[in-house]
Amino acid sequence: MTTPDLTRSRWTGTPPAPDPLPGGVPSAGAVTTPSAASAHPSGLPGQRATFSPELVRGDFPILHRTVNGHPLVWLDNGATTQKPRQVIETLAAFYGSANSNIHRGAHTMAREATEAYEGGRAAVADFLGAPSPDDIVFVRGTTEAINLVAQSWGRTNLGPGDDILVPVLEHHSNIVPWQMVAKETRARVVPVPLQPDGQIDLDAYADLLSMRTQLVAISHASNVLGTVPPVREMTALAHRYGAKVLVDGAQAVAHFPVDVQDLDADFYVFSGHKLFAPTGIGALYAKPEVLHGMAPWQGGGNMIESVGFGGTTFAPVPHLLEAGTGHISGVVGLLSALNWLTSFDRDAIAAYETSLMAYAQQAMATVPGLDLLGSAPDRIAVLTFTLAGHDPSEIAAWLDRDGIAVRAGHHCAQPALAHYGVQSAARASLALYNTAEEVDKLVASLLRLHESA
Repeated sequence: MTTPDLTRSRWTGTPPAPDPLPGGVPSAGAVTTPSAASAHPSGLPGQRATFSPELVRGDFPILHRTVNGHPLVWLDNGATTQKPRQVIETLAAFYGSANSNIHRGAHTMAREATEAYEGGRAAVADFLGAPSPDDIVFVRGTTEAINLVAQSWGRTNLGPGDDILVPVLEHHSNIVPWQMVAKETRARVVPVPLQPDGQIDLDAYADLLSMRTQLVAISHASNVLGTVPPVREMTALAHRYGAKVLVDGAQAVAHFPVDVQDLDADFYVFSGHKLFAPTGIGALYAKPEVLHGMAPWQGGGNMIESVGFGGTTFAPVPHLLEAGTGHISGVVGLLSALNWLTSFDRDAIAAYETSLMAYAQQAMATVPGLDLLGSAPDRIAVLTFTLAGHDPSEIAAWLDRDGIAVRAGHHCAQPALAHYGVQSAARASLALYNTAEEVDKLVASLLRLHESA
């Protein structure tokens, strides 16, 4: 095998696929998606695979197992997505034949691992439409990314009397870090109310913005209501007041394409495990001028240039914010997941999920006593509901007997649920591999639960 060319870790487009690492681990830019190749007779790299849920399901071994004697129906995608065999095989190949630490080693395997790791950074930049891989910081996930921004950017830029606007629909991970840094800096977190259908009250948002507003923290898609706010317009309005905008993309990136430059977001964050990638890996995008003004959040190896007891000099961003050994295999798995997902027509995926959600909404409306929370017109396929006479945990346990996995509880979004006067609810969240047949199984089981009362 030829030695990987480390300079290729900075590509901004789609270069010719280099040789894979031993065992099939992709190096920077490699597109190792057997499903994509099999969908095209020519199998030429760069061609998009024809999307169909049946084709996709063939890539997910776990979807072919049984639970309690029934075929698994995985409707808990809002919590985590399943992993295609391409990602699973890539992780096994990395640990089986290519495992090494990165950046500091001069040996062959260190160079190969560094190539794959920095190739992952370039792939994330391309996936988000970021100008450069240097705008991407690897983190454990969305939660760590938000905490990083809160502690690094927030400590420097927030002070007494400053406002942080946070819509009521946010996940706790986009509320609690701001409360913590607000307490430390004597800023305040200001909730932005919702309309009855789960949309953000844009009139209230406009009224709350002022020269005191330093940050708006908003999800690109709600994990409990499915609401997709008009992020681009809200960002533009915030920028008129000089405020920065952080967008939580955890629930968005698996469902529709994202372009951070079009959104004009100052920060954009997401988690790999909600994007068909491993757990424990995620990414933070920040505008270069913002990123270069952020101080180190943690200290240690990898983020330094030199260390002495007389003082320490730091590495440039993004390494400045990546103390210690990163989740190397996680980045390799994320690269594989991005290659897999982007081998399909993402607009076709979004259209399919929208039609499946509409089908599910109509089907679930036939269950007596079932109440769906939120009806925003622009939304992802998240269906959070209550069923009269049944606790959400009871609903989830009942469905599990039929092999159907849904989530029950407060979904780390208690203010959003409180908007509807409930403390907990059940949630079925759909992904590109779910089908109308699975929706039918969900509804049939819920009907049996209703009839059993």
